[in-house]
Amino acid sequence: MPLGAFKAALMGTAGVSTEDVVLLSSQTADGDSEIVFTSGIDSTYGEYIFKFYNINGATDDANFGFQANASSQSGYNETITSSTFRAYHNEDDGGTPALAYNTGVDQAEGTALQPLAFGLDNGADSNMAGELHLFNPSSTTYVTHFIGTTNNAQNGDISEEQFTGGYLNVTAAIVNIEFSMSSGDFDGTIKMWGVK
Repeated sequence: MPLGAFKAALMGTAGVSTEDVVLLSSQTADGDSEIVFTSGIDSTYGEYIFKFYNINGATDDANFGFQANASSQSGYNETITSSTFRAYHNEDDGGTPALAYNTGVDQAEGTALQPLAFGLDNGADSNMAGELHLFNPSSTTYVTHFIGTTNNAQNGDISEEQFTGGYLNVTAAIVNIEFSMSSGDFDGTIKMWGVK
């Protein structure tokens, strides 16, 4: 991808259909239980990027994540294999900063919500930001890989960055993506980009 298009996607300014990165959809939650993308995920693009802005959960210590539906399926319960690690540091510089594998949120052929951000603080000034990349979701030959990176305030005084990767273990086209909290509602905006 040309540097200009990549920069445009990072800055949230892409959107002209002749560019390599195209803004396809933007949705904002305001006390909602989920944001669902039910159209626009097809063979037009080989990669889809979902960007998260100011995600704030109503329930303290809940996880933010996603699940998917393959073509002709329902229930947002596709089989996922994933791995996750995190880096964190206390706001007051107490404790020991760490980089660790996060076994509590990975899946081995699981069908649950795949967490992308873990243990969000629900304070009025706390939020989460990040992104999810979904690769070649229209393939009916190969599984659909994903990578996600998020940063959030955890327990009110910890900066935590989480790195998640894996695949949806289905060879049907992935056509719907649902984002939600493990518990409660949330506020925030999610934008979906297509990458040519």
